[in-house]
Amino acid sequence: MNDTYDFIIKLRAIRDYQKRVLTAEDLGAILEAGRWTGSSKNNQDWSFVAVTDPERLQGLAQFGDFTQPVRDSVATIVLIQEEGGNMFDIGRAAQNMMLSANAIGVASCPITLHRSDGAQQFLGAPDGSVTRYAISLGYPTENAEPRRFGGRKNAETVIKIDSY
Repeated sequence: MNDTYDFIIKLRAIRDYQKRVLTAEDLGAILEAGRWTGSSKNNQDWSFVAVTDPERLQGLAQFGDFTQPVRDSVATIVLIQEEGGNMFDIGRAAQNMMLSANAIGVASCPITLHRSDGAQQFLGAPDGSVTRYAISLGYPTENAEPRRFGGRKNAETVIKIDSY
């Protein structure tokens, strides 16, 4: 295999962040990776809201059930699916942002905003948009490790060829 393949399969969600603010260059690079993600018919039916204010991060966290990483982060990007968009494209953008963050030494964790209507209002997102997913970000602490929830299912369980 090659370095890119290894880099992709070793990406893990990290939830332990330093309190050091992300540089504008690092945050901009992560957002730019999202912006350049391919999308269905190149519609780019998304927008990204980077929340960096500590009080706003605490407020945003109330819209999900497992949002401690948002509370602990120095920045969280909310991926807004605009009207007519689709979740597949949002997922692609999220993964590109998480991979690019990892490439520049920034840890990330995907977040679900279970009360997306509240998050939409909190952020002032347009009517008809969906604010279901976010990515918490921060420079990892020295001992940051991914949480262990059991590893990967075996290949035979999840990979099928030609039919189920």
